[in-house]
Amino acid sequence: MGNVDCCSSLIYYVVEIFSLWSLRFLFMQDSGWAPYIRRLPCPEEMHCTIFWSDDELELIRQSSVYQETINQRSQIEKEFLAIRMAYFQALKNFPEMFKSITYKDFMHTYGLVTSRAWGSTKGYSLIPFADFLNHDGTSESIVLSDDDKQFSEVIADRSYAPGEQVLIRYGKFSNATLLLDFGFTHSYNIHDQVQIQGNIPHDDVLREMKWELLKRHHRPISNDVNCFDSSMDSFTIKEVRSGGGKGKGIPQSLRAFARVLCCTSPQELSDLAKEAAEHDGRLARRPLTNSSREIKAHQMLVSKLTRLAEDYDASIMSLGLVSSPITRGRLHIRRQMARDLLNGELRILKSASAWLRNYCDP
Repeated sequence: MGNVDCCSSLIYYVVEIFSLWSLRFLFMQDSGWAPYIRRLPCPEEMHCTIFWSDDELELIRQSSVYQETINQRSQIEKEFLAIRMAYFQALKNFPEMFKSITYKDFMHTYGLVTSRAWGSTKGYSLIPFADFLNHDGTSESIVLSDDDKQFSEVIADRSYAPGEQVLIRYGKFSNATLLLDFGFTHSYNIHDQVQIQGNIPHDDVLREMKWELLKRHHRPISNDVNCFDSSMDSFTIKEVRSGGGKGKGIPQSLRAFARVLCCTSPQELSDLAKEAAEHDGRLARRPLTNSSREIKAHQMLVSKLTRLAEDYDASIMSLGLVSSPITRGRLHIRRQMARDLLNGELRILKSASAWLRNYCDP
């Protein structure tokens, strides 16, 4: 199943659960599922960024999570309006029931499902009790499911003492994904990454030629775990642990973009395309023959990442001290999450900058 289909299936599952959720609370308060439902977190207890206020979102404006949250809210609202219209047609003779369907309820259902649903070859499902297990990025506990028998079990990765919390790993997720989808972060996350945007200035006389070259030698367009598209001007960087190697560490797509962006004449673009044709059609498969142009492109990346790192530093400073008396309760929790997110992404930017500086050294 592709990522687009995956997102569509999840939305349909949210709709289905929302329908059952509404009916259950209207007619089945005494159902066997009531104890489970009562233990699910209420909206005020959930910290996925879709539940953050506009002021709270400003804390993470520097991160791509800010825009992804806005995109997600827009999608949720669109789905809700479509469902509300469908409910209106189906329940127009029951106005009291229709009034009970609110956007807040739908967003709550969406947050519960996307943070708790388990995917399989047959779609998505909620597994009561198993979905109460918390995440540990280093856990090796195994979650096994038998779709035919509708049976699931968790095999612990070690012996646990009575009363000790059993943890599982949701996936190798960055703090950006954990915060957006699950509502928590780690102070240090080995899976952190940062998404940056590239652009060709509108006043660049070669702008159209550069976009055409990038399209001709484009990398495959992909989707991240949140089903947001990555395009030719969006790049994901992971931590670069080694500064000694040449030709590794920075995504080829970003290096290709930098090489194209730094071209100053049609001839340079033509030369770049020719070299790409000699190396599997990729613009950054090998270092450029012209070493000065190669260094220029990478120095441009150093400059961009350095500016971004400075902006991140400023954003982190603006959060203030975690122990400040002005931060209490929910705001205190979300400030700390914002700090974890920004610190992790800043670490990635600094590692990439260090690698690039080493690459540019003679």
